[in-house]
Amino acid sequence: MIRKRGWPTTIKTFRTKRDAQDWARRTEDEMVRGVYIDRAGSDRLLLKHALDRYLREVSSTKRTTTAYAEGHKAKALKESLGAYSLAAITPDLVAKYRDQRLEKGKSNNTVRLELSLLSHLFTIAIKEWRVGLFYNPVANIRKPTPGKGRDRRLSVDEEKSLFKACDQHSNPMLGWIARIALYTGMRAGEIKSLTRSQVDLDKRTVHLTETKNGSSRTVPLTRQATEVFRAALSNPVRPLDTDLIFWGEPGRDGIRRPYEFRPAWHRTLKKAGIEGLRFHDLRHEAVSRLVEAGLGDQEVSAISGHKSMQMLKRYTHLRAEDLVERLDRVMD
Repeated sequence: MIRKRGWPTTIKTFRTKRDAQDWARRTEDEMVRGVYIDRAGSDRLLLKHALDRYLREVSSTKRTTTAYAEGHKAKALKESLGAYSLAAITPDLVAKYRDQRLEKGKSNNTVRLELSLLSHLFTIAIKEWRVGLFYNPVANIRKPTPGKGRDRRLSVDEEKSLFKACDQHSNPMLGWIARIALYTGMRAGEIKSLTRSQVDLDKRTVHLTETKNGSSRTVPLTRQATEVFRAALSNPVRPLDTDLIFWGEPGRDGIRRPYEFRPAWHRTLKKAGIEGLRFHDLRHEAVSRLVEAGLGDQEVSAISGHKSMQMLKRYTHLRAEDLVERLDRVMD
């Protein structure tokens, strides 16, 4: 036990008297030099418990989809590192975790996001929880390089087959959601959460309040998109207990939530014989078509919601054959 004026009483137990004396000398020396940090909190706090606290106090303040994603990443971290105390997690240990995850076939981006979560946990633990950590071990290792952006484009034949299969599904909302994604470039979460008050068919606009980057935006609608929304808004089986355009069945609490279309989406892709297509690729296709149509970068970003031109460039993949005619007009 160390009692020193101006410092809180410090207690630690050792197996031998010599170890205790060595610790006492080092600790008192640090107090004299003004660099002492109480490490007891980080010695006792296991990573799995720290992650639970992070999810409870930090993730819960974020958007629902973000909190869910961080909970999923936390599971992988708990399985590998959860039994270690925060003080025991070193850069070597984190680097070993990184390599093991990559060896299991996890993508670079997946591992980068898991390490990002772990890094922010340490930042919060140091700055807010004051658990007595010296540094963030994640900051001292190499992160996997960002994965190459997807360049999956939707061919004309695939588009016909996709919408034909969607229209054969028992729920027409599947086809409406897929078309809106392709005609507007909106994200799946933005489409699912839409309410009737957000759509103005006269002005041909949709006002988005909940977006991935947190900034609201107004999306202009093409004639095709307007007709799809007109059909969706006039759905004759619309229930009276929700304002959602695309709704699901009531949960156990009696509340209706957005239509979870992804299981039907995957079955539809299989039925249409389309491989390697993700729902988010429809957004990529929409953005690429806007660029091919001649819209400038700022105009496209205003529609798509991309904040940086670099990210917009990564999500845009142009077909060379579609640019030939425009190139001839410019050069002639």
